[in-house]
Amino acid sequence: MHAMHSTPPKLQEDPSTGAMVVNCVAYRFDGQRIGDISVDDISEVLKQPDTFVWVGLHEPDETLLHKLQEEFDLHDLAIEDAQHAHQRTKIEAYGDSLFVVVQTAQLVSGHIAFGETHVFLGPRYLVTVRHGASLSYAPARRNCEHTPELLALGPAYGLYGVLDFIVDNLLPIVRDFREELQELEKDIFSDTFKRSTIRRLYDMQRDLMTLRLAVAPMQDIISQLVRQHPQLIPDELRAYFRDVYDHVFRVNESISAMREMLAAAINVNLSLVTFGQNEVMKRLAGYAAMLAAPTLITSWYGMNFTHMPELAKPWAYPVIIGLVLTIVVTIYITLKRNRWL
Repeated sequence: MHAMHSTPPKLQEDPSTGAMVVNCVAYRFDGQRIGDISVDDISEVLKQPDTFVWVGLHEPDETLLHKLQEEFDLHDLAIEDAQHAHQRTKIEAYGDSLFVVVQTAQLVSGHIAFGETHVFLGPRYLVTVRHGASLSYAPARRNCEHTPELLALGPAYGLYGVLDFIVDNLLPIVRDFREELQELEKDIFSDTFKRSTIRRLYDMQRDLMTLRLAVAPMQDIISQLVRQHPQLIPDELRAYFRDVYDHVFRVNESISAMREMLAAAINVNLSLVTFGQNEVMKRLAGYAAMLAAPTLITSWYGMNFTHMPELAKPWAYPVIIGLVLTIVVTIYITLKRNRWL
């Protein structure tokens, strides 16, 4: 075993596969790390009792997946699913192994990018396959290695670490969206309508809808891991999976609350826009009323050029002007009191 630890991983020497194999590590069932190995060395490690292997892949090709299928005797249908992304969130049992598909999310330039992680869990192996937007599970692996007494429970503890890492990275997304909504509130309640604000609110609501569709099924998956599959999930780990379930439930509730806040923000924004338009119409109608009185009075003079009041009496013209001004001022005061102006 010491010789295997000092030998460089073969796949890392091959540039065609090195990027696909992120990690391939052997462990003893006492939770201690044996060391990095190559995919070709997996069968040799598994020949020794009390060992298991944790393999991390990123968008592997068909050749690499079939190599792992030979090493771990993985089911054909599970391998077929792992070759392609866009699988639904699910958990399937194949004999003494499990195949789990979960959706991952990552905030990129203010928008949520989605990916997938496919997990193969067996009595002596854990294989994670990442597709699309997904953070490396190296921190989850390190956390597991820092608690060898729990890693001694087998690959199922590694599965817990991966799921917990995925779920914990969802909460900051919702938190960032909440902070952005607080910034957008300034534009929502401003007097000027901004099309970009309503567009951003819609985009956020759409992203959260997609995120909720990805998170909600995870509750059923983790619930199964809590209650079922005793051949793979030790009783000592069920409390840890329940903790992940609580985190998923909290994320799901936060997403639902955030979606309601966004819907309310969109409605408030549209209501304020409508209210602002009504206010403008009221002002225009008020000024139109103020112009209607002098227009009506002066238009009478255009119909009679013989019997005009100012032709006979010199003070008639100032009286008409005063009358018009009085009517206009009266209309203005009345509209001002009624808050039309």
